[in-house]
Amino acid sequence: MRTGSRATLATFLMIFAGSAQAGTEDEVKAQFSKFVAAQNAHDLKAVGDMLLDSPQFLWITRGAPIWGREAALKRFEALYQGTWSLDPKADELKVIEIQPGVAQLYVPATFMIAPAGQTAQPSRFLMNQVLVRTPEGWKISSILPIPVPMP
Repeated sequence: MRTGSRATLATFLMIFAGSAQAGTEDEVKAQFSKFVAAQNAHDLKAVGDMLLDSPQFLWITRGAPIWGREAALKRFEALYQGTWSLDPKADELKVIEIQPGVAQLYVPATFMIAPAGQTAQPSRFLMNQVLVRTPEGWKISSILPIPVPMP
């Protein structure tokens, strides 16, 4: 292959790879935005539609693993009986494409959580999610919130 052809091919591949990353990032951010809206609306069906329907779905909450979409939906349903709202810092959201069709999302977020009838206190978390592209679109395969002290 001639040097000119190699340079053209290398340029094409860099442009294509950049656009693939940009597309993935935009799609994952859009999916997360829908997830936040569904969480804040306590829309269990919409949240369920965004979770990977697999026994390998993992959500770590309060130091305990919840395995599987159905178990996660039962937990969300219980939490929705009280105060449950999510306020991510959108300007700090980052998407890392791990490989084609797999992305990690990171964003600091404040949760307002309290059982029914109790006053909610803000809790800060570093939210991490892994999403996978399926024939139905991007699905959340894990939710890994890490608690951090309030400033």
